[in-house]
Amino acid sequence: MTVDDKSAKRIPKSPRPTARRKAGTAALAEDLAAAQRLQTILASPSYRKANEDPDFLASPEARGPRLELEYLKAELALRRHGVTDAIVVFGSTRIAEPALARAQFEEAQSAARAKPDDPAAAQRLAVAKRFYDKSRYYDVAREFGALVGAAARSGEWPRLAIVTGGGPGIMEAANRGAFEAGADTVGLNITLPREQLPNSYVTPTLCLRFRYFALRKMHFMLRARAFVAFPGGFGTLDELFETLTLVQTGKVEPMPIILVGEDYWRRAVNIDFLVAEGAIEPKDRDLFRYAESARDIWDEIRRWDGRKENPLFE
Repeated sequence: MTVDDKSAKRIPKSPRPTARRKAGTAALAEDLAAAQRLQTILASPSYRKANEDPDFLASPEARGPRLELEYLKAELALRRHGVTDAIVVFGSTRIAEPALARAQFEEAQSAARAKPDDPAAAQRLAVAKRFYDKSRYYDVAREFGALVGAAARSGEWPRLAIVTGGGPGIMEAANRGAFEAGADTVGLNITLPREQLPNSYVTPTLCLRFRYFALRKMHFMLRARAFVAFPGGFGTLDELFETLTLVQTGKVEPMPIILVGEDYWRRAVNIDFLVAEGAIEPKDRDLFRYAESARDIWDEIRRWDGRKENPLFE
C-alpha cells in the first residue's frame, strides 16, 4: 500500500453518501475538502495529547513538568530497589586502571621521543606520567567499592549502595568493585554536549540519565550517608563543595566527607588559606578527613557511624 493509499484510507466517509451523490459533483468536492481539512487538524501538533507531544515537552515553557518527571522517575527506581543509603563516590573520569594508564604513558613516551623538540608532545608525556602515577587510585576505588558491596551483599548494611556519576575512570572503578562483590550499584549519568556513556558495571535498572544537573545533585544527596572524593577536576570539585556547603549550612545531616589522596587535595584546595583569610571558620576544617587506602575510607565511615545515635550498622 502506498503512502497516498494510506492517506486516502484515513479520510472519513461522508455521513450521507447517498445524499452527496444525488447533490452532484460540487457537493462531493466539498465533502472531500472537508475531509482533507479534518486530516490537517488531526495531524496538527496542537491536537496531540500533552504527554504524547515531544515538541511541547521539550519546550522552555514545559521545564517545570520536566523537572518533576526527572525527579520522580529516579526516585521510583531507587525505591523499587530498596536503595535508602548511598555512599557517593566521585573522581576524575580520566584516571584509568593501571594497565591502560601504563599503555597510554608508553605511547606518549614514544611520541615524545619521535619529536624531541615538540613542546606539545612533551606536555602530553608529562600529563600521561601524572595519570599513570594516579592510576593507583583506580585500584583504591575498586577495592573500596568491593568493601561496600560486600557489606550490602552480606546483609550487614543491606540498604546501602555505591552511587556514582556513572561515567568512566574513578566512577567506573567504584561501580566495578561493588559489581564484583555481587551488589547492586547505581550510576546517575548526565546528558552532555559530548556524550558520556555509562560504565558497564552499573546495575542496568539503576543506571539513570539526567538532563538537569540540579536534579542529579539532589538525588546524590537525598540518600547520601558518606561522600568520597578521589582526585578529580571541576566536576569532582563541584560535587565536593556542594556537599561541604550543605553540611556546613545544616541543609543536610552531617556525614563523613573523605578526600582520598592528601597530597593532591592539599595542593588542589588550600583550606588553611581560606581559614587565614576568614573565608571559613577554623572548625570547618573538621568537615572532612583525608584517606589513602580503601580500608582507611571504610574505617572512617564505620567510626563515624558508630558515633551516631541510630547507627546504620547494627
